[in-house]
Amino acid sequence: MDIKNLTTFIQVAEQVSFTKAAQRLGYSQSTVSFQIKQLEEELGCQLFERINHTVALTERGRELLVYAHRITRLADEMGSDPKRQMRIRGNVRLAMADSLCDSLLNREYINFHQRYPDIFLHIDTAGTDEMFRLMDHNEVDAILTLDSHIYNADYVILGEEQVKLYFVTAPDHPLTKAASLTVKDLLNYPFLLTEKNMSYRRLLDEHLAAHSLEIRPVLELGRTELICSLLEQGAGISYLPEYVVEDRLRSGHLAALPVEDVDIRIWKQLLHHRDKWISPQIQCVLEYCIQREF
Repeated sequence: MDIKNLTTFIQVAEQVSFTKAAQRLGYSQSTVSFQIKQLEEELGCQLFERINHTVALTERGRELLVYAHRITRLADEMGSDPKRQMRIRGNVRLAMADSLCDSLLNREYINFHQRYPDIFLHIDTAGTDEMFRLMDHNEVDAILTLDSHIYNADYVILGEEQVKLYFVTAPDHPLTKAASLTVKDLLNYPFLLTEKNMSYRRLLDEHLAAHSLEIRPVLELGRTELICSLLEQGAGISYLPEYVVEDRLRSGHLAALPVEDVDIRIWKQLLHHRDKWISPQIQCVLEYCIQREF
């Protein structure tokens, strides 16, 4: 049984399309069809039903998919050697919170790319709901979230870490002199916040709404580094995760406000679907994400 045919079978099953599988593998559609036909003839059964341009696994196809994942993983392990890294190639799709891009894609990523020059990484920035939609439809290979803690048996959690959040501003802001504050004390000052309905911003809005309060920011922006730069120049107050502001807090370029009545807990989590076939190139990217983020 040809491993290449099993790999093609897995891709057709995951993409639910011969055309998309061909694009993912870099084959022509006729090559994909031929490989599936070879596999069906070898096994003596039909693996896919093709009705009105739709593709669905047969019962035998679903049985084979379980074994195909095991066989390809074993083949990858058996073929492992010190030179194997140089042969790893392919596309990897990752969806993540926008504010995590700066920590993931820094100088270490340049080293990663030099080590794996044939891995092509595509990143989608999205809200949590959209990330899960993309993952459930196999439009991304894994997701890196920043939100409430997520657990679902359909997903494999590869890494997770609780993240602190701070109200931050310039060190000379008048509120930095206070020993203790409530969130209501902040509302008369201009706010610069990340986009509405995005992870911790959404959680903050929900917390305020539960207390009949609301922040109307003077600026909404996805780029947390730019928000920090504007805060340093006295533009107002923001609500940001620790990994974004910790260096500036340590250096004194920003100050954390002692707000006592907001305790929002968020988690950074790296997940993939439990049915996802983890190819060598995906595994390399996931390992890089774990090393950088957890």
